[in-house]
Amino acid sequence: MNYRHHYHAGNFADVLKHAVLVRLVRAMQRKTKGFLYVDTHAGRGRYDLETAARGDTLERKAEWPDGIGRLWNRPKVPELLADYVALVRDYDKKLGNLDPQPRFYPGSPRLVRMLMRPQDRMALFEKQPTEASALRAEFARSGGVGVQSADGYAGLRGQLPPPEKRALVLIDPPFESKDEFSQIVKTVADGLSRMPSAVFAIWYPVTERARVDLFFNELIALNLPPTFMHELTIAGPEHSLKMKGSGLVVINPPWQIDRELMPMNPWLGEVLAQEPGGRAGLRWLVPEK
Repeated sequence: MNYRHHYHAGNFADVLKHAVLVRLVRAMQRKTKGFLYVDTHAGRGRYDLETAARGDTLERKAEWPDGIGRLWNRPKVPELLADYVALVRDYDKKLGNLDPQPRFYPGSPRLVRMLMRPQDRMALFEKQPTEASALRAEFARSGGVGVQSADGYAGLRGQLPPPEKRALVLIDPPFESKDEFSQIVKTVADGLSRMPSAVFAIWYPVTERARVDLFFNELIALNLPPTFMHELTIAGPEHSLKMKGSGLVVINPPWQIDRELMPMNPWLGEVLAQEPGGRAGLRWLVPEK
C-alpha cells in the first residue's frame, strides 16, 4: 500500500486522525508544564486541495469532498469535531481562501503548531526529500519547531525522554513498506523502554481485517500500558473498496479522553459512510486499571 499524505489530504481518514489529535493535544495542555510533540512521518505540513489529487502523471479523484467536505457547511457538528473544523477553517482563511469550499488543508504538524503554547515544543521528521523541503519552508519562521530530513523511526530514539518529561508521539507512515506494521511495533517497544509514560498515537489503514487484528496482538504482546483503538470504517467488510477505513491506536491516553471521543462516533459513522456497513467506534485493547 502507498498512502502518501499529499494525495489524500482532507479525506475521511484525516478527519478522524486530526480530530483525535486535536483532542489529545488539548488534553495534554490541561497541565501547565510543556510537552514535546514528535511526528515521525510529518509530510509537508500544508496541502493545496486543488492540486493534492494530482498524481505524478494522472489526475486522481479528489478525496476531501468525502472527508472534510462533508463537515464543512453542516450547521450542527458535535463539539469535538467542531473544534477541529474551526482550526481548519481558520488556517484556510489565513492563507487567503474566500471560496465556500476548503482550499488549504493543514497537516498534523500544522494543526499542532496552531495549538502550541510557548512551553510546548515540536520535533518533526520526514524522510522524503521534497516533502521535507516543503516542511522546512512551512515552519521556517516558527519557533519551537525542529525539522529533520530523516527516518522518523530511527529519529525518535534521540527524542525520548525529552527534557520536558512529557511527550506525545504521532506515528503516521505512508505504508509503502510491507513490514510497516512490524516497524511500528519495534519502534513502540523501543520508545516505551525509553519513556514508559509517553503518549503514542499510531495511524493505521483498514485494508485487511486479519492483518490489523494481528497488529493489535503484536502490540498487546509488548505488555502495554492502557491502550485503545479508535476506528472509522466507510464500508462493510464485504465491500470491494480497497481501504475500507482507518484508525488510531492510542497508548497511555490522557485520563478519560475516551469519554470525550465516544459521543461523536454515531454521528461520524453516519456522515462519513460511503457504503453500507460504515461505522465509528472505540475499543480498549488494554483497559485502564
